[in-house]
Amino acid sequence: MKSYNDLPLICADKYYDMSFLCSWSGGKDSCYAMHIAVKKGLQPIVLLNVLNEYGDRSRSHGIPKEILEAQADAMKLPIHFFESTWNDYERLYIESLKRLTDTYNLKSAVFGDIDIQSHRDWEEKVSNAANLKAILPIWQQSRKQLVLDMIDNGIEALIVSCNNILGPDFLGRKIDKKLIEDLEALGVDACGENGEYHTLVVNAPLFKEKLRVNVVGKETSSNYNFASLKLL
Repeated sequence: MKSYNDLPLICADKYYDMSFLCSWSGGKDSCYAMHIAVKKGLQPIVLLNVLNEYGDRSRSHGIPKEILEAQADAMKLPIHFFESTWNDYERLYIESLKRLTDTYNLKSAVFGDIDIQSHRDWEEKVSNAANLKAILPIWQQSRKQLVLDMIDNGIEALIVSCNNILGPDFLGRKIDKKLIEDLEALGVDACGENGEYHTLVVNAPLFKEKLRVNVVGKETSSNYNFASLKLL
């Protein structure tokens, strides 16, 4: 059988159930993966996000829960959260996948990873544990071209956390072609796939309305910079 990425748009429903869960970080990669899955004819049903152990922001990107909820509202989709430390992450992730699979009768889960094999291995592992097919719509595509495609497809995103190679001045910057030039001048991957930076999507084709979010402060923790965000 051909890989999912090779399937023509009209044939997607011949190989996979039309409905899917999206592993939602709030950032550009998961958003674009869902965008591509929808273009292939699949139907997003629910979002899944992991919060820190305090339940106030996302485990991976540090995005406040209320902003993640606003993103889901903008797409008219439910979003499921669970709180976790890194130690309990996998166990609780599988439990949530199983629960949502039963609730929504899901057959597949969409992820936004690009080319780190260990990430894909983990996503296939947890999906298999919940009897789901892991789908990675942007897998093994050019990192830089992906960011350019995101921009061209109307995905608007801001840097909300970054390492010290970039530093706090990059927080709040919009993902655009000038930013890509600045990243490359610093020797930083244009897509940030290695964790150099993380983003918050404020608008996309799947959004019914644009989010209004301001950076109201900046903080550093464990040699990583985070934007303090306020939803307007």
